[in-house]
Amino acid sequence: MSGPAPTLRSLARTLGLSRTTVSDALRGSLRVDPATAARVKKAAREAGYRRNPLAGALMSELRRSRGTAFRGVIAAVDFHELDRPEYAARYHSELALGAQTRATELGFKLEKFIVGRAGLSVQRLDSILQSRGIHGVILLPAWGEPDLSNLDWTRFAGIYTDYIIERPALHSVCSDHYRSLLAALQRLAALGYTRPGLFLQKHQDERLQYRWGAAFRAFQESHAGIRPVPPLIAEKFSRETFTAWFQRHKPDVVLGHNTEAIDWMEAGGAQVPATHGFVSLNVLMKTRPCAGLDLLPRQLGARGAELLIAQLQRNETGIPEWPSTTTIPARWMDGPTLRSAPPSK
Repeated sequence: MSGPAPTLRSLARTLGLSRTTVSDALRGSLRVDPATAARVKKAAREAGYRRNPLAGALMSELRRSRGTAFRGVIAAVDFHELDRPEYAARYHSELALGAQTRATELGFKLEKFIVGRAGLSVQRLDSILQSRGIHGVILLPAWGEPDLSNLDWTRFAGIYTDYIIERPALHSVCSDHYRSLLAALQRLAALGYTRPGLFLQKHQDERLQYRWGAAFRAFQESHAGIRPVPPLIAEKFSRETFTAWFQRHKPDVVLGHNTEAIDWMEAGGAQVPATHGFVSLNVLMKTRPCAGLDLLPRQLGARGAELLIAQLQRNETGIPEWPSTTTIPARWMDGPTLRSAPPSK
């Protein structure tokens, strides 16, 4: 029969040290002699002691709040990126709001931090989070490829709110773009559209590991009634590029992020929705009323907070051995850019 789990008090008694010294040593405090700290950490490892970050956060918060109700703290980290498109700010705000609302419901506060040229360095963020006793980190989406390897992940649990982050690889929560586009295409086929056309900015598909393009091609190949239209995938869009593609391949419904394409379609003779349709792949980006996909950023943020807080409650910190991805399908939004029923035969 196994004995009781080791505690700070039992470690201190075994080592002949004060409980405060043992606690400071395990937290990496510079107040403890390095040789003593090494001895404490070795004894803790051998005894199988695991520090509970929530317990430390509780004591830190109680000291600051002088005994008022405890609320844990998690961090929402965003990235300052010069090449990030302007529309991303609204999506990030919705993600953070969803995470903040759910965290509050679960007894936690959420604090926001910016990393990058106009924000904190990764090393400075690490120092602030450790000094504040914050052990949970929600990472908002990055347009590029962020590197947070320099955070001391032995002290943190993390969730990334997009498909993948490699440095380091963490658990993630994100929209199910593949399933959502398949469902949208099936809905369009039921409305009688037979030549759907997809246009994407290249980087938008790349950063999602080509899920938009893969779903579109799979649908075309597996539905006999669909007449294939090659997707338009370009570095940047212009009216000339879109119009040339639209006139050459003649899609009867167009799916994309940029609702300015509706004007380009109409300038080329299309009558929306009488003769042609349009679907926005992210309704947060629309500049005029239209049908489209709501990627549910608030729900994604809320789910991210739930997953992160569950890790903290299980005392799970560090880079996961097997990173997992949780996905939520987008919600279909009706709009005036689609006909309401199939055309009469």
